[in-house]
Amino acid sequence: MRIIGDSDLAEVLAIYRDEHCAHGAEEGVRFREGEDNLRRGDELTGTWTKVLLSRADLAAVTLPWHLSEGGDRELVPRTGLTVEQAAARLRTERADLAAANPVCTGLITALVAAPFNTVFLSAAPAGHSDYADLCAEEGLFHLDGLHRMIAWELAGRLADGDLIEGVVAGALRGEGLRR
Repeated sequence: MRIIGDSDLAEVLAIYRDEHCAHGAEEGVRFREGEDNLRRGDELTGTWTKVLLSRADLAAVTLPWHLSEGGDRELVPRTGLTVEQAAARLRTERADLAAANPVCTGLITALVAAPFNTVFLSAAPAGHSDYADLCAEEGLFHLDGLHRMIAWELAGRLADGDLIEGVVAGALRGEGLRR
């Protein structure tokens, strides 16, 4: 992960709105939930960092519990999965998950070829019940972009050296960070 610079909630919300409203999402439930998650991320420390993320960085992001919109089976259990684990689960259980969660799997399928855009992450689990039972305590955690990150991983869209823009709420720590 490469650090680009500091940010704040106002800028993060502007990025989020610009990218999501361009796709007509401003009226959707998912859009409002995404903004709520960004605000929860801000509550962690009130700091944000703009970053560039590699495929390995994205594959290791911890996803919170995800049942899907009207779904009958969880894609991500309450204990969480990484993006890589969720993609592997879809590869092996695609038919069953698609039958139980057609909206979720349909969205992932549609996003396989979508242009790359910013992912929104945090350096600690957000303060919401979907994050309460996560087993991971360190690393990067999803705030917005679950379907996109899984789609990109499933399709093998990121090659070595490719970098995706992201913003991370909270204090970044650990090896592999560079400006």
